[in-house]
Amino acid sequence: MTRGTRFVMAGFGNVGGQIARVVQAEEDGRLEIAAIAARDLEKARAKAEALGLDVPIITAAEALEHADIVVEASTYEGFRDVVEPALLAGGHVIAVSVGALAVNLDLIDLAEQHGATLQIAGGTLPGLDILRAASEGEIEEVRLFSSILPRSLLHEAYIADNGIDLARAETEPVHVFTGSARDAARHFPRHFNVAVSLSLAGIGLERTNVQIHADGRLPGARHRIIIKGDAVALDMTSQNLPSPENNRTSRIVAPSILAALRALSAPLRVGS
Repeated sequence: MTRGTRFVMAGFGNVGGQIARVVQAEEDGRLEIAAIAARDLEKARAKAEALGLDVPIITAAEALEHADIVVEASTYEGFRDVVEPALLAGGHVIAVSVGALAVNLDLIDLAEQHGATLQIAGGTLPGLDILRAASEGEIEEVRLFSSILPRSLLHEAYIADNGIDLARAETEPVHVFTGSARDAARHFPRHFNVAVSLSLAGIGLERTNVQIHADGRLPGARHRIIIKGDAVALDMTSQNLPSPENNRTSRIVAPSILAALRALSAPLRVGS
């Protein structure tokens, strides 16, 4: 018997387009896009037609009329508009723009109140399974060291406000920020989904320490995680590569969502 997953694609930019192309190319029907939710309906309709995707083009508020699962791949600004209606209707949301959760933590309570699920796909960051396991005991420290391409940080207000010279980062690492994950998400909301994911899996936004450097010598964002707890000590580094369509997005984001969708109907699940 074929087990499959139908979902609404909420947000149809770079990540949404990548997911749609993979789903369209597959023949086993295990993943099915039930509808596309977007702010600009005409633009989304034109893109869907170009991909040969014949599905309803809807608003985010209509998503649960088409499927119980919603993939949020919108923007920091559009995060709540996509997620809140789905949670109020008791749906299952797989979120991409989780940096926005740092200022929308009430959505977690909303999910609980309405029997909904808010899932963070963790495939873009190493060590989340072991961190969640370690959280069953005592964790002394969680630290994230991130090195980001300077062009990805160029237009962030924090850079200008603090007089940070990113030109030097083309030849050497330049320190950008040290502080809590909450502050990292606040100052760099489009870049630090990883900090919020790490915090929610572990010891929270205030206790998770983040250090950011700009480094133009790297092929993409590099993240090093250090965890110290009573059950485990972890030091792990991942080197993410930029998406060909948008170098401000890691290439692994779309595969992370696809893996999360496949796991929903898989007969075998690996990971906690």
